[in-house]
Amino acid sequence: MPKCFSFAVAGNWCYRYAFSKAGLRSTTTDLGDGTVMHCWVPKLHSQSKPNLLLIHGVGANAMWQWNHFISSLTPHFNVYVPDLVFFGDSYSTRSERSEAFQARCVMAVMEAQGLVKTMSVAGISYGGIVAYSMAAQFGERVERLVLCCAGVCMEDKDMEEGMFQVKNVDEAISILLPRSPEKMRELMRLTFVKSNFKAVPSCFLNDFIHMMCSEQFQEKKELIQALHKDRKLSDLPKITQPTLIIWGEKDLVFPLELAHRLERLVGENAKLVILKNAGHAINIEKPKEMCKLMKSFLIDPLPSPKQVSHSNGRKVD
Repeated sequence: MPKCFSFAVAGNWCYRYAFSKAGLRSTTTDLGDGTVMHCWVPKLHSQSKPNLLLIHGVGANAMWQWNHFISSLTPHFNVYVPDLVFFGDSYSTRSERSEAFQARCVMAVMEAQGLVKTMSVAGISYGGIVAYSMAAQFGERVERLVLCCAGVCMEDKDMEEGMFQVKNVDEAISILLPRSPEKMRELMRLTFVKSNFKAVPSCFLNDFIHMMCSEQFQEKKELIQALHKDRKLSDLPKITQPTLIIWGEKDLVFPLELAHRLERLVGENAKLVILKNAGHAINIEKPKEMCKLMKSFLIDPLPSPKQVSHSNGRKVD
């Protein structure tokens, strides 16, 4: 039987072309501690543009998760798009697995660029958790924050109390890091509001799993385990940056309750926007709406703390 066409390989090629066409180039930085980071950076850094760092979530590499945004953002920002450690072409021999470690690695990449002093940071899902850690650790460097469906405020007890669709961390890992077409379809069901996942041929799903989910599997598994272990809301550091929180109304991975918790945690500097008819994968289901919100928030002059107020969960179609 002939092998199925590799759409994952073709997709990678197309996204590389799109990133390059948008003015970005692929770089690899050796941090000197056993960690090597891949990052897309501007071919030409403009001093007149603000800097914007885009951080992906668990799953495919950074290109697949931010491709819909690049051409709209690069005219306005110096855009940087790293692969987090153990994703894409980034890896480490170190044993650290916390989001704080990921945040330090990403900041080390930005420091290696030389020209970047301050930046805004946007993160999707796990990437938003890393972005929050960056804002907490490097407050003077991070000016604004965009957190998209990011379970920053989840606690280890939430799973036991039935907040999530899964009963334990091992079950979550089996879905978030799928190793079979059946688990991949389950992931699609949880992340999309409308998805004809049953119609996707198994050979295409197997191809994607082999390309995106198989490499550094054990390390990714340990990242998820570390994320949940002994996690408590009371242990989270406070941040002061103006923060835009964007969430899918029907998110089944990180339920909407976590968005309201995050808004309360950030306080008067938070603005929460809820996207209607969207699930966890808002970057794929609602890219135009999400990009419009991001640009409006990031391009406007920095407000004083008194000018930033709660949005009371404003909903956007």
